[in-house]
Amino acid sequence: QVQLVESGGGLVQPGGSLRLSCAASGGIFSINAMGWYRQAPGKERDLVATISSGGITNYADSVKGRFTISRDNAKNTVYLQMNSLKPEDTAVYYCTTTARLYDGRYVNYWGQGTQVTVSS
Repeated sequence: QVQLVESGGGLVQPGGSLRLSCAASGGIFSINAMGWYRQAPGKERDLVATISSGGITNYADSVKGRFTISRDNAKNTVYLQMNSLKPEDTAVYYCTTTARLYDGRYVNYWGQGTQVTVSS
């Protein structure tokens, strides 16, 4: 059973930094794209950043220059370094990945979410 386990969320003051991690495990042959989304209360889930298997990155305009997505393919792990955090970054952050399973299927998975709160 494939699982995505997230960690690194918490409470931080405006201008501070946090680093999120998301590790995929269980029955995975290979990992394709990995990414982060976020959902603030009363709002839709929005894209934050994605990274391809080859390392090509894409960011939402609202986080460009402040957030950096990276991955460790050997560990099937994706990271999100968040700097210069703002109160409007407050949300539940979800990681997602498309994994190829040993039976040949490609399946999209989501993590359970980790809360990030930016407040003084």
